[in-house]
Amino acid sequence: MSSARSRWSPLTAAALMTATLVLAVQPAAHAAALPNGFKSIGYMPSWAGSANAIQYGKLTHINYAFVLPNGNGTLTAVENPAKLQSIVSLGHAQGVRVSIAIGGWNDGNDSGFEAMAGNASARTAFVNNVVNLVNQYNLDGVDIDWEYPDPGASANNYTALMSQLSTAMHSRGKLLTAAVVSEGGTANGVQPAVFGYVDWLNIMTYDGGSPHANYDWSVNAVNFWKGRGLPASKAVIGVPVYSRPSYYTFADLVSRDTANANRDCTTVNGSNECYNGLTTVRRKTQWAMANGGGIMFWELSQDATGANSLINEAYVTAMGGSQPPTGRTGRITGLAGKCVDVAAASTANGTAVQLYACNGTNAQTWTVGTDGTVRALGKCMDVASAGTANGTQIQLWDCNGTGAQVWQYNAADSTLRNPASNRCLDVTGNSSADGARLQIWDCFAGANQRWTLP
Repeated sequence: MSSARSRWSPLTAAALMTATLVLAVQPAAHAAALPNGFKSIGYMPSWAGSANAIQYGKLTHINYAFVLPNGNGTLTAVENPAKLQSIVSLGHAQGVRVSIAIGGWNDGNDSGFEAMAGNASARTAFVNNVVNLVNQYNLDGVDIDWEYPDPGASANNYTALMSQLSTAMHSRGKLLTAAVVSEGGTANGVQPAVFGYVDWLNIMTYDGGSPHANYDWSVNAVNFWKGRGLPASKAVIGVPVYSRPSYYTFADLVSRDTANANRDCTTVNGSNECYNGLTTVRRKTQWAMANGGGIMFWELSQDATGANSLINEAYVTAMGGSQPPTGRTGRITGLAGKCVDVAAASTANGTAVQLYACNGTNAQTWTVGTDGTVRALGKCMDVASAGTANGTQIQLWDCNGTGAQVWQYNAADSTLRNPASNRCLDVTGNSSADGARLQIWDCFAGANQRWTLP
């Protein structure tokens, strides 16, 4: 299969990416808390995108691409090291594990990998240099993208390399993973013995299928690896953030027509361009949660923003529901005409939801979803600790699909009822003061329980 990622060109890079290793150490903070250890992994190239634009809170891992291996086991220099350092700093602040990616398509030249892996001394030097690189940049790991180890001697050398890396990384409390070609004979370059050395495989389910990277083809490719003996928990499904055949970024496609966000193919300059839209990413995420270990994106700088972001769609889906399909977005007003407000516009879990003078900010912009959620700043209005008692406070929390985040509006009396507790959204103490905390209380439709929705 003609898959590739290039260290030189984002256009070529979008096309392909094969055998990848991620070595990640657990940072002190917690990464994005996705259910059951589900992983959301994004690649960030050195040549495109801003460190500040990454949605760190919706990812568990970031792989910075690329440096190259030399035949003697040394490594080329990191490109744009200041950007990498920013990603490490910002990522660690939110508990995201950051790895350095080694390899890439490199115009199909894998001679550095071949020479290094085929020589025991060079392999050892390489492993030592990887450890030094991780330490130098305070990284959580390394991603090795060998495109491709071929069946036969090359595969044997790849297995030997993975064995040494497994020992070196796991003994240091780091993770070792690999990204692999989607399917076909080239996959035999990764022998089943490797499955025992890695924590998971990133399966590059793109640059194939008709239309490009479609749902059925991608699922079949992951099942192909599972059929070779890869445990489901180690199978990560890959998603392209670009189209084929012309490699338009998803952001570009959405900027041309926002309706493209919910399509998988569109016509651009007379070419039928196919990619993965929001619906397909939602389906792939749901499938991977039931049948795999995570989802992976090539690459972060190509994503759209806001509700049209593929990274966001995977995160929201993993947390228990799709982005609520609704046009009901705006302010929610209550007692004394004041607004339901997120304290200090903070997105931290546990932030107070309160009453406050209306000011038109995002902290007072709520989306009332057809799924029963009430969302602001990308998170959900939540009953603290899923409590059901009178006086249980209301907070902002990651959307998770539980009953603590479901609300039903009664148009007859303008109340918002939480069915799990059978109690209503209420202003504590019937107070109209700025900062008055919201809670749940027995429903009686008093002035402090009546709300006007968008």
